Amino acid sequence: MTKRLQNLLLISLLTGLSSFANAERIKDIASIEGVRPNQLVGYGLVVGLDKSGDNGGRTLPTTAQSLGNMLRRYGIQLDPKDLPQMKARNIATVAVQAELPAFAKPGMAIDVTVSSIGDAKSLRGGSLLMTPLKGADGQVYAIAQGNLVVGGMTASGKDGSSVTVNNPSAGRISNGALVEKTVPTPFSEGDSLVFNLHRADFTTANRMAESINKLLGANTAQPIDATSVRVNAPIDAGQKVMFTSVLENVNVDMDEAPARVIVNSRTGTVVVSNKVHVTPAAVSHGSLVVTIDENINVSQPNPLSQGRTAVTPQSNVKVKEEKNRMFAFKPGVSLDDLVNAVNQVGAAPSDLVAILEALKTAGALHAELIII
Repeated sequence: MTKRLQNLLLISLLTGLSSFANAERIKDIASIEGVRPNQLVGYGLVVGLDKSGDNGGRTLPTTAQSLGNMLRRYGIQLDPKDLPQMKARNIATVAVQAELPAFAKPGMAIDVTVSSIGDAKSLRGGSLLMTPLKGADGQVYAIAQGNLVVGGMTASGKDGSSVTVNNPSAGRISNGALVEKTVPTPFSEGDSLVFNLHRADFTTANRMAESINKLLGANTAQPIDATSVRVNAPIDAGQKVMFTSVLENVNVDMDEAPARVIVNSRTGTVVVSNKVHVTPAAVSHGSLVVTIDENINVSQPNPLSQGRTAVTPQSNVKVKEEKNRMFAFKPGVSLDDLVNAVNQVGAAPSDLVAILEALKTAGALHAELIII
């Protein structure tokens, strides 16, 4: 890259940082196409457990087979008939998961998560034996091994009572796997870069292209759709890294999120975005309480009357209706007005969910209502 181009990129970067002080950087709202992590998974054995392995000593078939295969690799031959009788209470079969970052090179260390496959009570104090981690293509990209750190614990008494804190059947190994193979990425290929927004929005994509073109020249960036923006880039790998560094720090004035109301029906949590508004509508809010008391009446016959004791139930039903509170929404009501109106009538979060659903049904709520 020439000295002139370096100075141009530096001036453009400084100009972008100063002109959009309240905007978001591209690196915070978008990612480069093809530059992504990859999921890895493996199957292994955890040893050194304190009698908390699979099936409490009655080894699972998978555990026995895995143990036999491991011993066979080191020259120890076992009769397959003897495997089911093995008492391996200190061994557990586990699934090992890891995320291979983009541009990870051989020899780099990554974290792994280890989870029990069988019915091991706890992996606390265990050590993972060498486990190959494979990608979706079946090739080995990392090797995991090390001592587990388990955040949970369990304790039990002789009477059968037990206490469990968090999850003792899963743990992590920090830097527990070494990368053995690099995953190729298309970053160094071609003469362009494609940035994908984390949240699709036509306005934001157009503003991103405009910000890049304003700093680096016309027709440098072109929006493809609501998610992607293509940027012309140098072919040389070293120049492309420097060019990408400049692009990541370009600030973009993001558009506001669409009008949306998100309701968590389990917890009663309601999140309302800023653009939500309500057309003129009247809402009546109240509650109905029904109380049923069950009483038993016993009818005792007179002495020597040869009668029988009779038991008759008696139910007392009471209905109490609180005073209905009615309030009206004015045209173009905003988020603040909506919250204040609901708070004035003392509506709980669950009541607010019912009010929003009623407004949406009546066509008075102009927003997307999402119930999770």
